[in-house]
Amino acid sequence: MRRAWVIAGSALAGAALLAACGGQVGDTGGEPADLSGNKNLMLINGTQNEPFYISLECGAKDAARQAGYELTAQAPAKFDATLQTEKVNALVNDPPAALIIAPTDENAMKAPIEQVKSRGSTIVEVDTSLADESVAVSTVTSNNTEGGRLAAQTLAELVGDRQGSVLVLDTIAGTSTTNERAAGFEEELRNHPNLTSIGVQFTQNEPAEAASKVTAAVSAHPDLVGIFATNLNTGEGAATGLRNVGKVGEVNLVGFDASPSEVEGLRRGEFQALIAQDPAAIGRQGVEQAVAAVEGKPVQRHITADLHAITQDNMDANEQYFYKQQC
Repeated sequence: MRRAWVIAGSALAGAALLAACGGQVGDTGGEPADLSGNKNLMLINGTQNEPFYISLECGAKDAARQAGYELTAQAPAKFDATLQTEKVNALVNDPPAALIIAPTDENAMKAPIEQVKSRGSTIVEVDTSLADESVAVSTVTSNNTEGGRLAAQTLAELVGDRQGSVLVLDTIAGTSTTNERAAGFEEELRNHPNLTSIGVQFTQNEPAEAASKVTAAVSAHPDLVGIFATNLNTGEGAATGLRNVGKVGEVNLVGFDASPSEVEGLRRGEFQALIAQDPAAIGRQGVEQAVAAVEGKPVQRHITADLHAITQDNMDANEQYFYKQQC
């Protein structure tokens, strides 16, 4: 079977967020800086050392070089709004021409990003987005709801007519991308009456937590036939959990993303399918929209990157979508 389907956070407490943002806001007064001739772009990804974000950064850097801009990339040590706020706040006194960012919380990151915007920086969102669409000039992301639906359709094909329960592993409440994937999956699963969801469980984006939840689900639901993991950390953790209970291959695991470890897991049969994004394209298009906005050219408000359902049967033909560990 060869299939390549292409389909085009919990808020932090207000007081804590104000404390995180307060010092530099007072220093600048929010006055726009003179950014004429500024060729500096800043990319702030969701977290460090993840192949998805490394691939996104590679695409962004290539596009910046081609456009004659200098791109600096940073990321918090964890996918965490407080840690990302620190990175964003550091830009207020020296704003870039554009801030290209993957917000780690759709609500909590609004205030710090707006402070950088008030200094004159253009804001472009990549991968994730704020709930308030007025902040950024462009958002480049996968259609995550459709990606969740594609995952459910793929799982249904893998399971066939068997009856059973299905577990959904999400990351953190308030993370727009993964929450949309989970919602799309749950919606599509209702079209497959032989499959019953046992609900969405959050892992705090920690592989060990995902592994623990899989172990518990297998014990509580002997009829478990499928797991949907909404990103690479939950996928890798879910694979570990299935190994720990000797259920690899018996419970179909559909992961989202295509990290090196997930791809190897697919080859070994630990995953039965991966829903791969195109992070390099997301990074490239994010920079292109930022440069267009800075130079006063037309900007596309929403851009949707492609998604691809990858199985053992078609993985060699789709290796261009495997994520990188370095540029």
